Amino acid sequence: MARDEQDVKKRNRRRRGFALALGATAVEATVVARRRGSLFAVNTIVRCRDGHLFTTLWLPGGSVKAIRLGWWRFQKCPVGRHWTFVTPVDVSTLSEEDRAEAERHPDVRVP
Repeated sequence: MARDEQDVKKRNRRRRGFALALGATAVEATVVARRRGSLFAVNTIVRCRDGHLFTTLWLPGGSVKAIRLGWWRFQKCPVGRHWTFVTPVDVSTLSEEDRAEAERHPDVRVP
């Protein structure tokens, strides 16, 4: 196989990888947007594994202060002050009391 053919195959693999990553980000952004009602995820209500509700910065396809593991994020819960997995909550399923409770417990904005 010629050197040029190898280079072309490498570029094609990189392009496919980039396209896959971009597609996964778009899917995550769509799911979060549908759950929140908008694409901006500045005060996303999340639930930790212990059931605590709080708001956090949720950037589709990225993470500033958490470790991303697919749909889940591993970060510190400001309610229980423990490290845990968190996921976005469908706000339409929350009561007004639950929403108010989550708003009372915002996560820190910077890591």
